[in-house]
Amino acid sequence: GEKVVSMNYAAVDAGANNVIKVEVPGEWKDIIIQPDSDQGDRPEYITKIVDVINAQKGDDLPVSTFLGAEDGTFTAGTAAYEKRGVAVNVPEWQEENCIQCNQCAYVCPHAAIRPFLINKEELANLPEGTKTLQAIPNKQFPNLHFKIQVSVLDCTGCGNCADVCPSKEKALVMKPLGTQEAEIDRWNHFDRNVSYKEKIVEKNKSVKNSQFAQPLFEFSGACAGCGETPYIKLISQLFGERMMVSNATGCSSIYGGSAPSTPYCKHKESDKGIAWANSLFEDNAEYGFGMAEGVSAQRDRIESIMKAALTNGATEAEKEAFTAWIENKLNAEVTEEVSAKVLEVLAGSNASYAKEIVGLKQYLVKKSQWIFGGDGWAYDIGYGGLDHVLASGADVNVLVMDTEVYSNTGGQASKSTPIGAVAKFAASGKRIRKKDLGVMAMSYGYVYVAQVAMGANQSQYLKAIREAEAYPGPSLIIAYSPCINHGLKASMGRTQQEEKLAVECGYWSLFRHNPLLEKEGKNPMVVDSNAPDWSKFQNFLNGEVRYTSLRKAFPEIADELFAAAEENAKWRFNSYKRMAAQDYSVIE
Repeated sequence: GEKVVSMNYAAVDAGANNVIKVEVPGEWKDIIIQPDSDQGDRPEYITKIVDVINAQKGDDLPVSTFLGAEDGTFTAGTAAYEKRGVAVNVPEWQEENCIQCNQCAYVCPHAAIRPFLINKEELANLPEGTKTLQAIPNKQFPNLHFKIQVSVLDCTGCGNCADVCPSKEKALVMKPLGTQEAEIDRWNHFDRNVSYKEKIVEKNKSVKNSQFAQPLFEFSGACAGCGETPYIKLISQLFGERMMVSNATGCSSIYGGSAPSTPYCKHKESDKGIAWANSLFEDNAEYGFGMAEGVSAQRDRIESIMKAALTNGATEAEKEAFTAWIENKLNAEVTEEVSAKVLEVLAGSNASYAKEIVGLKQYLVKKSQWIFGGDGWAYDIGYGGLDHVLASGADVNVLVMDTEVYSNTGGQASKSTPIGAVAKFAASGKRIRKKDLGVMAMSYGYVYVAQVAMGANQSQYLKAIREAEAYPGPSLIIAYSPCINHGLKASMGRTQQEEKLAVECGYWSLFRHNPLLEKEGKNPMVVDSNAPDWSKFQNFLNGEVRYTSLRKAFPEIADELFAAAEENAKWRFNSYKRMAAQDYSVIE
């Protein structure tokens, strides 16, 4: 608005009129920056390559530095070594108010706040002054203590963690970074010396349990309060140790892999992690499909070798292990157990089939293939490829982070942009309704489809990704993702709240469409949204600059388009309800 424009003009004038010369000491030109004396556990790859590139001296690295990485492979997890301390304020844990729900960690866009379960040995070695609680419920966590620990140098200070805290008295309070310096060493201690206790809980059963798992997507360069990254983080916690990701160009590829910074990492205990690669806008779905097909071919090869061995040379123990693997080849959880047994019985064997199988051991456990991208890719430029891959019936999972605009390239309108929203190429408001990608995918009848908004229903998102990953075919998850391009008047510190408001007013709907239910004589469509309060719809639009800017520039057009936006939202929600009300039990 005019007020902000005037403030900017005043700032420019002040900068021109109030110049003060600051003398720079001459000796500064001779300063030699020495590396920290305590390099901690910084590996050679970080000190000799990553640190050099981050110091803007990458051109000085000789070609020989990259021997062994000619294929473009980068070591994973490098973002963890970039402790930038960019936040003004960071969360301070108020343990006396904490109910141990873990929602703060669930929504953190940067995995900078985490719950830890601490055993007796770890408790005895904690840094002085570390506060903990007895973990609850006691029956589930006997003899364990609990702590919320913040990596203050990785936190971006968005405040979403404090915003979602459901405690009567907030268990997280935003404090100046300078008052939290003690947490730097405390985080380092927890990171190096306190293990993740994800094995003692079923991490995919509840929001709370999921956060005891190590995030394998951490400390990305995404904007503070990013609406996209919490969705990725949870997927990495549940399936990261066997995940492969094909990522379309866009925001998610920039914060996902801007060399040398890579937030995708491996698990500290298993040493397994996410294999990630970026493709183009137009062919990302096909790229992920190719990954899945390649892995499938190698697993078919393993099965062929095993079947041949069953009839010619395998021992009784090998036969039992091979049979179990073949029977459970497509069951992700079971393959972890039976694959370990296969390698156990083959240990030390000189049989040719044993050597071949061990050589292909990385393919024994069923991979979790994901295809990531934004609405610019999924709704527009890459839609043809996405449609092809969904139609193929391949067992791949697609996550569309829907910001309703081309976020990374400056806010151009996409086919996901709703009626009335202002964007580049829609300066006077979008005039046509948003494309319904989910319904288009449902029309195939064999694609799992879910529409989610973490801030509106945390459990529904957890359930959706669990169902999608287990579904034996293509799955599509469309995730509402507030973005800086929306111009949230409440700030990006309340992106989770914005998701909640979007669903409450009917702007966004939650549903899950699972074709497996139809085989049981049930309706595959389940609407997870409550009946919207349509009286809140216009207030929701008025909370975002992408809408209010239209009212300021073209008030008459705004009234017309905002009314159309509400009518369109009602039409869409009612269409979902009609689908969910259909009777499938009488269809023969």
